[in-house]
Amino acid sequence: MSEETGAIRHPRETSALFGHAEAEQALLSAYKSGRIPHAWLIGGEPGIGKATLAFRFARFVLAHPEPRSAEVQRATSLSIEADPASRRKAAQAQSNFRVLERVINEDSGKLYTTIRVDDTRRIVRFLSSTAGEGDWRIVVVDTVDDMNAESANAVLKILEEPPERALLLLISNSPGRELPTIRSRCRRLLLRPLDEHNVAMALATAMDRSPDDNEIREAAAASAGSVGRAAALLEGEALVLRGRVLELVRQLPSPDARSLHALGDALGGTDPQTLAVFVDLVNEWLSKQLSAASLPQQARIAEVWERVNSSARDVDDYNLERKPFVFSTFAALSQLAAR
Repeated sequence: MSEETGAIRHPRETSALFGHAEAEQALLSAYKSGRIPHAWLIGGEPGIGKATLAFRFARFVLAHPEPRSAEVQRATSLSIEADPASRRKAAQAQSNFRVLERVINEDSGKLYTTIRVDDTRRIVRFLSSTAGEGDWRIVVVDTVDDMNAESANAVLKILEEPPERALLLLISNSPGRELPTIRSRCRRLLLRPLDEHNVAMALATAMDRSPDDNEIREAAAASAGSVGRAAALLEGEALVLRGRVLELVRQLPSPDARSLHALGDALGGTDPQTLAVFVDLVNEWLSKQLSAASLPQQARIAEVWERVNSSARDVDDYNLERKPFVFSTFAALSQLAAR
């Protein structure tokens, strides 16, 4: 994927980290202390850099396996890019590194819906094996949200009796919703959504493009702090669709009927990203109206918000026609805007 022009690199291939200096320092300080927790739960919204941070930390530990070494004690970040010897050492230690994630079902060609217990047991055996003298065994779990009950229980056993020099970096897209038994055995590190500048920088770096590129800046502005969401907006017609929705919203309470039909046609199909773009923009408009509304109007806005989002879930879950949903949504928005 990273070889294609304009394609976004996977976090494991991305060395740069933007906007999470505080979290990076927390990991580095804990490692320097020589009392590094055996498991970290790195939580936050999807696409904000959790996996990038986890892989960056894993590379640093593999390159510098002794926390008390002079190199580690002098380090001011988890970067190893300036040190060719460290990069080589990290690359040579890849046999001590694993990723636990959903894999492709060879029969369907699609990802399994959960992390399989067989894959988890292989990771457990890997962590329990004997590494070379002074070496670490590191596993990134991407994500704990994808583990089924059997997988979670297998990981829990490792957390309860962690082997020597084993490090687990568990990524969570739903902080606070992890199994309490897993959460209580990890050091928690919560990442916040990025600001617009850092989204643009991270996205541009991952795609080998300029942060001043108009598309990059527009996607970053619409990303709500998520590089993943910004990258998704650059795919297909998402940005064009966003412009159409914004134009119709500006026309409220009397949106152009022809443009509304065109939006309904453009939103057709089954791409969840286009539906998400539409609903996010509608919710954004409703939130702005809510902040300036009287109490009676706030109740009406809240009712519309609930109706629109409930209908959106039905459209997505049952693969319903989207054009009627677009028209009913704008009818409700027009009524609010006319008051």
